Amino acid sequence: MSEDSKPRRGLFNRKPKDPNKAPGRLAQMKQVFTLAQKEYPQTAWLMAAAVLGGAALGVLVGLLIGAMWLWIILGVMAGVLGAIWILGRFAETAAFSQLEGQPGAVGAVLNTARRGWLMDEEPVAANPKTRDLVFRSTGRGGIVLVSEAPAGRAKKMLAQQKSRHERLFPGVPVHTIQSGNGEGQVHMKAVRREVEKLPKALGKPEVLELRRRLKGLGSLTSRAPIPKGMDPNRARPDHRALRGK
Repeated sequence: MSEDSKPRRGLFNRKPKDPNKAPGRLAQMKQVFTLAQKEYPQTAWLMAAAVLGGAALGVLVGLLIGAMWLWIILGVMAGVLGAIWILGRFAETAAFSQLEGQPGAVGAVLNTARRGWLMDEEPVAANPKTRDLVFRSTGRGGIVLVSEAPAGRAKKMLAQQKSRHERLFPGVPVHTIQSGNGEGQVHMKAVRREVEKLPKALGKPEVLELRRRLKGLGSLTSRAPIPKGMDPNRARPDHRALRGK
């Protein structure tokens, strides 16, 4: 289509929306609120209560020490922050509830851990038949391995991975957590809390060095990449060529 044949926008016409453009901040907040409200209908009331409570606290402080409007504004701002915190907590819990039961859900929860914890993008162990997985995260507490499998199979997988990591990284604490609903397992929603409360054992330089070594090793279960166009496991020598025919 030539430049002249393209339809021209009028002076006050809006530019067409790009369907591939990421939603804006307000659209994202609306999506988060819808998710939280669907799972927890009391979300809107609690958020409003937080804002009104902050305003009421500002009025009370203003009556006691003066500068009423200043304290009301500060109280409303504090209430808005509280409302955003409530929304975030409810939306996160709702998202985890939707993920529960899906393969890799524990990895999504582990990836939200704070306090300097960083999860690997891919599981360090996986069973394609049973879909059992082991995820790894590193931080000041050392290495933590989290399983997503029934208790019996999880125990074996975690023991193998813990032994392997302890052999490769002597002196680095290696922790294991069984995620699940079975006896002795940690519920998916509580995995992050269990990881974040692990005692600190490494300094920041040691954590960076550990991650550098892990990145160099890649996945402990990965095989060497196979060149495209040939599978060496299926390759067969050309006997006629070897005989010069």
